[in-house]
Formats: sequence, structure tokens, C-alpha cells
Amino acid sequence: MKRVLVTGATGHIGGQVVAQLRDTGCRIRALTRHPESAKLPDDVEVMRGDLAVPETLDACLDGVDAVFLVWIAPLAAAAPAIACIASHAERIVSLSSPHRTAHPFFQQPNALRAVHDGVDQLVETSGLQWTILRPGPFAINCRNWWALQIRNGNVVRWFHANAETAPVHERDIAAVAVRALCGDGHAGREYVLTGPRSLTQREQVRIIGNAIARPLSFVELAPEAARKALLAMMPGSIADMLLTAYGAAVDLPAHVTSTIADVTGAAARSFDQWAIDHADDFLTRR
Repeated sequence: MKRVLVTGATGHIGGQVVAQLRDTGCRIRALTRHPESAKLPDDVEVMRGDLAVPETLDACLDGVDAVFLVWIAPLAAAAPAIACIASHAERIVSLSSPHRTAHPFFQQPNALRAVHDGVDQLVETSGLQWTILRPGPFAINCRNWWALQIRNGNVVRWFHANAETAPVHERDIAAVAVRALCGDGHAGREYVLTGPRSLTQREQVRIIGNAIARPLSFVELAPEAARKALLAMMPGSIADMLLTAYGAAVDLPAHVTSTIADVTGAAARSFDQWAIDHADDFLTRR
């Protein structure tokens, strides 16, 4: 029976990977810095570890066949961590970004892109059977960015209403990850993952409104107001990255792939389906 180590197991994508691995018969181990608050199923072995502290990894990797890697530590820590993984496991599936895709949305220079590129290169030269997942914008970002506004009213004040993306459902990213972790034919592959349709941000807000049976409107913020709103949620470097990337996508159809269907045999879930799946997130105060 294959044993899989999942990093980022308490996050949006890693949590879905854990959930879907449970249906495969694999033994699942989760690496987390805070096991006491992980809240994972009882059949998941939870171990304390930190990718940025290599000496914590050997015990977590003991007996592991494959690793799902979500890298959120500084790039300087990646080389020793991936070398440690390579000394234990046979296979690695790494969550990255489409920074090698020739679409303006993905080609804006930023610090996170440089980290992804550095980790990708280490994974590709690790000697492991590697697969790199390159999802486009996560649909879940819409919840993170807009849910509070929608719970409190029918207006979303945001930026670049006509920027087009193809948001991808976290369940679809995880479905591809699980196949790459457990199946054959995925070694040396880079999978660019997107939703099935290019949508403006204004259209995405409308679709969420349909899912919660409320008419929602989009009010576009001026650049200074948009940056101020983002700084309340995230560091300035991330805010500037988003403003620049979405600005480059205004009135430009998103890059759309069929990779999810090609790998899983099931069509990528639509944004409409994602909104239905998460309707309660936009209605329930937390």
C-alpha cells in the first residue's frame, strides 16, 4: 500500500488532496507545523515538521513513497528540503504556477513567480519522478476576497471588472494531484490547469449572485482605492502583483486548457458549480 506525505494538508488544495486520497486506499501522512490544530480525519497520520527546517523532515518522510509539495517557505530553504525528500521518496507532485505560459496574466514579474521558478528547477533536477501542477487562478480566491462584502450587502467593490480569468475549482486541482501521486504516466509532466471558461470578474460576481439567489453588482475601484483595499488583506508585494496581473488581463480572453479532463476523464467543474458548492460561504457570517 502506497504511503503519501501531504504538505499543506490544512490548506484549500492540500485538504482536498487528503480527502480524495482517502478514496484510493493509500496511507496518508500530513506534515504540519501545528499538529494540535490540524483537524484532519482520524485515519490521517499527522506529524510535526517544517519544510524550512530540514532536520524535522526525516521522520516525516520515513517510509513515504510519494510527496505532495506545497512550497510556502523562502526559496533558500528549498534545496535542502527537496534533497531530503529525494533521499526518501520516489515521486513528487509539486504545486506551482503557470509562469512558463505565454499569456500576459502569467508573465508579470513578481517575487512569487521567482520562488516558483526556483522550486520547479530543484524538483526537475531532484532525481525523483516529478510532476508539476500549474493551476491558474483559484476559484476559492473569490471567496477569500469577496465573501465579507457579499455577506454584508449586494455590491462587490473591486478592481479591473473586465479582467478575464478561467478560475479553477480546488477539487479539480486535487483530482489531478491524486492521479499523479498514485497513477502511472505522469512523470516528467507539467500540467497547466484551468477552469473550462474565460470569465470577467464582473461575470464571476454575477454567477455568485445566481448561486445565492441575490442580484449582485460590481463597482470598479480606482487604482489607489483598490490597492488600499488589498493592503487590508495582504502584503504590498502581493497586492501589487494582483493589480498588475489582472490589469494585463483586461479585455483579454483567459488561457484555457483541457488538461483536467485529459488527466481525470471528467470535465473541469464550471465556475457556476464552484459558486453553488460554496454558496454558504457567501451567506453565513463567520
